Amino acid sequence: MDDIKRMDELIRILDEASRAYYQTGTEIMPNHEYDALYDELLALEEKTGMVRADSPTVKVGYEVMSELPKERHAAPMLSLDKTKDVDALAGFLAGHEGVLSWKMDGLTVVLTYENHELLKAVTRGNGEVGEVITPNAKTFLNVPKKIPFSGRLILRGEAVIRYDDFDVVNASLPEGEEKYKNPRNLCSGSVRQLNSAVTAARRVRFYAFALISAEEDGSEKEFTLVTDQFDWLAKQGFDVVEHYKVTSDTVPDQVKYFAGAIKENPVPSDGLVLTLNDIAYGRSLGRTAKFPRNAIAFKWADETAETTLREIFWSPSRTGRINPVAVFDPVELEGTTVTRASVHNVSIVEQLKLGIGDTIRVYKANMIIPQIAENLTGSGKTPIPDTCPICGAKTQIREENSARELYCPSAECPIKHLKAFALFVSRDALNVDGLSEATLEKLIGCGALHTPDDLFHLKDTQKERVIALEGIGEKSFDNLTAAIEAARETTPAALLYGLGIAGIGPANAKVLCRAFGQDLLAIADAKEEDLAAVSGIGPVLAASVRAYMSDEENLALLKRLLAEVHFPQVEESAGEQTQVSGKTFVITGSLNSFENRKQLVDYIESLGGKVSGSVSANTDYLINNDTTSSSSKNKKAAQLGVPVISEEEFLALAKTGAGPA
Repeated sequence: MDDIKRMDELIRILDEASRAYYQTGTEIMPNHEYDALYDELLALEEKTGMVRADSPTVKVGYEVMSELPKERHAAPMLSLDKTKDVDALAGFLAGHEGVLSWKMDGLTVVLTYENHELLKAVTRGNGEVGEVITPNAKTFLNVPKKIPFSGRLILRGEAVIRYDDFDVVNASLPEGEEKYKNPRNLCSGSVRQLNSAVTAARRVRFYAFALISAEEDGSEKEFTLVTDQFDWLAKQGFDVVEHYKVTSDTVPDQVKYFAGAIKENPVPSDGLVLTLNDIAYGRSLGRTAKFPRNAIAFKWADETAETTLREIFWSPSRTGRINPVAVFDPVELEGTTVTRASVHNVSIVEQLKLGIGDTIRVYKANMIIPQIAENLTGSGKTPIPDTCPICGAKTQIREENSARELYCPSAECPIKHLKAFALFVSRDALNVDGLSEATLEKLIGCGALHTPDDLFHLKDTQKERVIALEGIGEKSFDNLTAAIEAARETTPAALLYGLGIAGIGPANAKVLCRAFGQDLLAIADAKEEDLAAVSGIGPVLAASVRAYMSDEENLALLKRLLAEVHFPQVEESAGEQTQVSGKTFVITGSLNSFENRKQLVDYIESLGGKVSGSVSANTDYLINNDTTSSSSKNKKAAQLGVPVISEEEFLALAKTGAGPA
């Protein structure tokens, strides 16, 4: 797999994990596994010089989705940069004093007190918008109902459920009911309840880890050290995260203390946090687009375990690729039970010489699900299927990016139709509420659906056939067709994504639609070079779009779908012409005037400019606040004669139309 395709895959995987984590509180991978994937993506972005607009390295979290009220935070709640190296952790202090504390594994909550009483509680949400959970926070076991301070106090902390309380909740569940997997999942669901009585029964606790502001009589209370803030919060009645002062010399010993204390710590933790103790100095360092520079997280090393391989099953996908998955005896890794690992392709099956009964070593790193690190037996007895497990068609092995992949070539394979329809009706596409894969399977199986536009005619031509299906009565049919009718109002980007063009995700679809004036037929008619010229698309995706649109059946489907849906009118401001219009920019380094890189990218594109991931002869300006740095992009810009300008100079360029002095 080439670097760009791997980056796209990582963004998809991380986005799926973030969606589950922030929208539903579901953990589909441990934190350290997410971190490993994130690190891989970050390294590839540095290597290629390309950063996608939808990359998790330039955004924080995912949009919250629930019935709780929403509220925007006064300032973005950024993630922390991280390391697994104790020496790097010690080096972060650079001779300054720090504070080392647990990185608690729960749900971050912002509390606001006014006139002695709790006024408001808001979850972290996506870092910019959180959910208001004030009634629930008032039921937390250790949150003070009143505090001595009479002014306005804002602090952050972690809502957690201790291990002993977690065990009590699981023990109280009726026999046969699925147990909660871990305290973090239980805590997330408990804190975000619509009924605060449920929260109260879960015994949620709150541990403060940051004082944001304390204002009284119009003046801000001043603190010199983070430890001073912790001491003051403790006097207000808050339980504060366990913490210790450290220097570069004492960090290793203190890390050893925490490592030894993990098993006895009643509060779930997934690492440590090191913060510069001098508040003024920490603030002076500023922040990057995603991370504050006054703190860093430390993550524990990955675990490995030996187990016995019991099965390799082959899982077909929408594209026809048949993916091998290893099933093995259960092992505990990082606090979770693991029974399977993706093997990815035929080449890896062959390289590992997998066979049933082999002793294998598995680990959790660099992939969304656990991987096989090595095969200690190497029997090589796994046969490669010569027929598709779904339709029975003869399989093919294809060479893709130096890897052997197994495919089902049959265009009539039911799994392809099912997965294609599932994508078409998914949330980021047409968003047909309540239409599950199980229902789609029934509709396809009975002949009611052949192509996506058939959805819009179920009510007219297929009612009797559909309501006769098991589990679908007249009321369910009415609900389904109502949801389909509601889905007629959509956006060009959602429809484009729903077509299932290889490599085109929701973000790419938006970029294309914006570049072609929201005209899907213009995209269909566009030449490959014009598609490739769109920032963030490039030659690989351009070829994919061109190949799809060149197929007469695909183009006919698009035209039929355009006749079925309608797009709300969106007035786009033309804006005044500036020196940004038509120019290509590359962005690197930290930002000051924009919250993150995506915000700057959006601003440039709104002025008619383009953003590229790497410096080339086509680049007009490199934006870097450190204009004299010796970074690779600055060096490349110097070689090519590309001007390096600061954010301030860029803003002057955008507003006045004059080039930087």
